[in-house]
Amino acid sequence: MATLRILSAGAAQAVMEQIIEAFERDTGNDVAAEFSAVGAMKARVVSGEAVDVVVLTRALIDELVASGHVDAASVRDLGKVGTGVAVRAGTPLPDVSSVEALRGNLLAASRIVFPDPAVATAGKVVMKLLEGLGVSGEVKDRLQVFPNGYAAMKWLAQSGGAMEIGMTQVSEILANKGVAYVGPFPDAFQMKATYTVAQAARAAAPDLARDFIGRLTAPAFKPRLQAAGYELN
Repeated sequence: MATLRILSAGAAQAVMEQIIEAFERDTGNDVAAEFSAVGAMKARVVSGEAVDVVVLTRALIDELVASGHVDAASVRDLGKVGTGVAVRAGTPLPDVSSVEALRGNLLAASRIVFPDPAVATAGKVVMKLLEGLGVSGEVKDRLQVFPNGYAAMKWLAQSGGAMEIGMTQVSEILANKGVAYVGPFPDAFQMKATYTVAQAARAAAPDLARDFIGRLTAPAFKPRLQAAGYELN
């Protein structure tokens, strides 16, 4: 029995876990998967950490191809994911249908949670939104960042505070049943990231890696990607 090692963006966690469960059952092999912000995961790959499959944004996968850390021939896009707004499940849904409505609700929020912009794609998008709306200074003391969007949504789901808003990639919102998806960012501030899977150049289990990537990118799995918030080409 072998172990397939995976380093993945948190935005892909929900769909990856579906594949992992079936993969372990069908093959009898183990999977050791870790999920976090894309910047942190890229750094671990570059540092030489043992890994077989990598799932990050296309831009970072391309950088890993250029640096020789992933196999160029194995690269496959999963789909695009946008950034959106969430609240704790069961609480009123704020209006985010326009720039002014979103701005007003962010100013009224008691706390705004999102992934750390230092390492997470969604965190950078959120900061650009706050700056573009001209509210970054006014809400500064109410911002709370997390290592990734999945962690931010988990915190929001468990919090009991009023008027709390979370912002991260849609796939991380939909994956957490304790939060409710309110809607996407207005088009003027929307930035969709393409998520991509690839095999590590020095994969210890290349056959298992190819099998796993084949399952994740199979036509039969596309409806699950769409249900998880991915926009397919």
